[in-house]
Amino acid sequence: MTAGQFEHALSTAQRLRAITSELADRYYEREDVVRTLLTAMLAGQHSLLLGPPGTAKSELARELTGRIEGANLWEILLSKFTSPTRMFGPIDVAALSRGEYRQVYDGRATTAHIAFIDEIFKCSTAALNETLGLLNERIYHPENGGAPIACPLISAITASNELPSGEDSAAIYDRLLVRLEVDYLNDPSNFAALIRSAVTAAAPVARTTITLTELQHAVSTAVPAVEVPDLIVDAMCTLRASLRRRELVSSDRRWRVSVRLLQASALLDGRTEVSENDLSVLTHVLWDSPAQRPTVEREVLQMVNPDAREALDLADAIEELAADLDAKAGQSREALSDWAIKEANTKLARAGKRLGKLRADAEQACRSTASIDRAIARQKAVHARVLTEALGVDASLVQAQV
Repeated sequence: MTAGQFEHALSTAQRLRAITSELADRYYEREDVVRTLLTAMLAGQHSLLLGPPGTAKSELARELTGRIEGANLWEILLSKFTSPTRMFGPIDVAALSRGEYRQVYDGRATTAHIAFIDEIFKCSTAALNETLGLLNERIYHPENGGAPIACPLISAITASNELPSGEDSAAIYDRLLVRLEVDYLNDPSNFAALIRSAVTAAAPVARTTITLTELQHAVSTAVPAVEVPDLIVDAMCTLRASLRRRELVSSDRRWRVSVRLLQASALLDGRTEVSENDLSVLTHVLWDSPAQRPTVEREVLQMVNPDAREALDLADAIEELAADLDAKAGQSREALSDWAIKEANTKLARAGKRLGKLRADAEQACRSTASIDRAIARQKAVHARVLTEALGVDASLVQAQV
């Protein structure tokens, strides 16, 4: 790739970062989700949004995919009764009347560059093999038994309210490299802003886009050109050994395709070489169940940032305070206030101050602040809950106090 081509790719990456910022401002507590979805798209890989109904999974996916001008976008809500022809192309009735068996592919998965597949694990048994072929090999086998059709799919964003429950669903789950948990808003001040947005007209905001051609060039040429130094290869070998000691085993295929994800992460940040900071994206790759994610996160982030262990320990202490608050449901306001003043408020303030120092140190050393930022966000959310639920502070006033 020439220097001019790479400069063009870096310009594309800059606009993708702008998209991340715009969507993070619109969808509270979703910045890491948006960035990771874009990283997966740049890597030409598929992603899963896993979370309960009403967490804006579909809306976020539509808004993100709608930023790609000129792309064929395809969306479907699956059920156990969804037929392959509804996904890949209905029978051409006019041709059938002439004795010809053909399908109409326009507007279906067969011609899509970007796909959003909701309730992915409800894929019908009849459509399973063709869905796997689309996601893995980007091919479709026509109903008439003709030659396989090459599909232009770059990336699929999928969503589900639950984990797969059967062997058929597990096969699809394995094809989704990036797995992101999406939950309800934690921070009461963000929830207050969400409620306010329902009655306040939204101000016009910038809407950055990229073209399909730019995305295709980045995926096929710019991302593969990002250098992967031996330091990163060694780090991945060390990480694999650490996870295996904890009985967390990922397939060789998943490890191999993760390299492209690291390259995409580097390009998204405007770099020509993968660094240790990019390893943090693997926290969304190397787990099978949400219960495993904290262990994976701890192992990954300790390699990315020496301060991550302390940040994660502080995050654990913050979660304990959140659990204590939940356990005190039904107690009197006086009892809650006493606990908040004597214990929770002090501990949370101390944790926030220490996390701020860790972030400043990491930023000065040019290390990733992703894990620290997540801990800071959680600290603010729990602190806001303590202020509103235990001390009675109005949610709209909390932001200034945390």
